Amino acid sequence: MALKSTVFKAHLNIADMDRNYYADHTLTLARHPSETDERMMLRLLAFMVYADEALEFTKGLSTDDEPDLWQKSLSGEIELWIELGTPDDSRIRKACNQADQVVLFAYGGRAVSAWWDKVRGKVARFNNLRIIEVDSQACEALAALAARSMTLQCNIQDGQLSLGDSERLVTVEPTAIYPA
Repeated sequence: MALKSTVFKAHLNIADMDRNYYADHTLTLARHPSETDERMMLRLLAFMVYADEALEFTKGLSTDDEPDLWQKSLSGEIELWIELGTPDDSRIRKACNQADQVVLFAYGGRAVSAWWDKVRGKVARFNNLRIIEVDSQACEALAALAARSMTLQCNIQDGQLSLGDSERLVTVEPTAIYPA
């Protein structure tokens, strides 16, 4: 018998001073049985950083043809492709060829620098690619915020995110890897 996804509900209040974006979003996230709280919360973090009415979660882990999040134009072109992890260069190339803009949120501690050393030369030619690293401590703190029903306040200023619920506050300062 196949395991089913776990459904999480998130109400977000986003105040992004960097983009002058202020909005509330009520989201439903399906956490794949093989997905950790850390990865699910990184998907939520990626949504907050690029929040838009047209940005949506995809099937993610259950399909190879889609990113974790994407934003499509009204005519169906992929404007923004957001991926998590440390994918191989062929997946990055595919994304860069299909989307106007590709953002990769890399996480995994020291494994990220080893991965970057391996793929740097192969992906450096893509002008529509942005790679951001989220450190292990921030990922662990984000995972601690995970709950089946979440109400989160997110403030973004000068690239720094402050994210919290009624009890905890997490500060995340993503680091740009590419372009540096």
